Amino acid sequence: MPKRVAVIDLGSNSARAVIFERTSRLGFFILAEHKIKIRLGEGAYENGGILTSEAMQKCLLAFKKFKTLVCNYKAKRVLCIGTSALRDAPNGSEFINLVRKQTGIAIRKIDGQMEAYLGAYAAQNLLSDFSEGVTLDIGGGSTELAYIKNGRIENKISLNLGTVRLKELFFDRGDTKGLEKYINSAISQVGAEFRTQNLIVMGGSARALSGAVMSLQNHPLKIVHNFSYDYEKYAPFFAKLMSAKTLDLAKFPIKKDRYDTIREGAIIFDKIVRRLGAKKIITSGVGVREGAFLSSILRGANLPRGFNPSLRSLKDRFASEPSEAPKFAKALFCALSPLHGLGEKYIKILQTAASLCEIGRAIGFYAKHETSADMVLGGLNYRTTHKEKALIAAIISMHGKRELGATFAPLSAILPDAGKLAWLSYILELARLLSENALKNLEFSFENSTLKISGADNLIMLKGSLKKLSKPAIFAIKFL
Repeated sequence: MPKRVAVIDLGSNSARAVIFERTSRLGFFILAEHKIKIRLGEGAYENGGILTSEAMQKCLLAFKKFKTLVCNYKAKRVLCIGTSALRDAPNGSEFINLVRKQTGIAIRKIDGQMEAYLGAYAAQNLLSDFSEGVTLDIGGGSTELAYIKNGRIENKISLNLGTVRLKELFFDRGDTKGLEKYINSAISQVGAEFRTQNLIVMGGSARALSGAVMSLQNHPLKIVHNFSYDYEKYAPFFAKLMSAKTLDLAKFPIKKDRYDTIREGAIIFDKIVRRLGAKKIITSGVGVREGAFLSSILRGANLPRGFNPSLRSLKDRFASEPSEAPKFAKALFCALSPLHGLGEKYIKILQTAASLCEIGRAIGFYAKHETSADMVLGGLNYRTTHKEKALIAAIISMHGKRELGATFAPLSAILPDAGKLAWLSYILELARLLSENALKNLEFSFENSTLKISGADNLIMLKGSLKKLSKPAIFAIKFL
């Protein structure tokens, strides 16, 4: 598999090209992402699915642009997937041949079952851990669901239920009765085997709805991946949105480019939630594109348990020097546990922070910890909850201090209390200082209100740094 891979996802509403860059065997990040609203399915749903020549020509122009982007980014492999509008179209092969002939890009037309699988495959590998849930991918022409349990995709279904489809067949005609009948008939295909408490949503409409909830909450992180909320709490908001007039959509925290189909998406979403009995909504920023990329490098297997590809990628790119800090952070946490009383769940947080606290040096020495924290917020995306990411960034930015600086203060809404932050920040900075001074094979113990560190020598620089650290409790440090 080459270092850079382009994945193009051709849907009914838009086409999107993503450039993935691998930094190691399983470490990767998104280098670039470009979306073009092409409406390939425009006018097709009321005409037997036949793609119009205007829609095909517009989409062809998008593919020519994508071809230029692929060349500019020097991607050595292109994976291109066509979904609902293409598989519904009697003349779909004509368009596929046209694109191949004029751009050299080969479109792979996938059925609804494969579309459901790829979205679920991406979610189960790149969301933070969950044991059970159903993925819901609301597209322009179709909606896919997949039931996941203990890392296995057990059931899949694809419905001819999409935002553009509903818009053209019912909304544009004001046919509310026909709309209700059509949606209920489609959703009746979803059996009891899909009932769940956890609904994992993906696709542009569902992510736009999650973004609206984030805005209502004034959520401090603006990345939808791994954002979760309780549906019933926001059901009144969704009800108002579904019944809103077009001219009233500006009153909702929805981006303008979603106005034309957001009500259709909200209706599908609401109906599915109630059909499944779902309570918790988990937003997935990944979907079919990431699923196609992952399947090409994993060949159907899952990522190793506990492995975080975005953490690996950050370390590959920016942590060039080996560090003892993660090992020291865990040992210090355990030794000082009689004082801080924190749960073991914070050990992983500390170790991750210790492995990333110096990556800002790749940008520049000054304010490196603030830079490192910013890089965590922007780059530590997969398999990490919002609370975990915010906490890792916060304690890195504190740099051993007892309080958050003004820049990262907004994160407080989803962070532990100040006492816990002070302890985590202190342990992280002490571990970093010990590693920075090239110390290895240290042993830690705590007794008689003294932290004893064995195996250290040449402490002239370290002792000066330790004097500047503000301890979160009264105890002594003794080197043996």
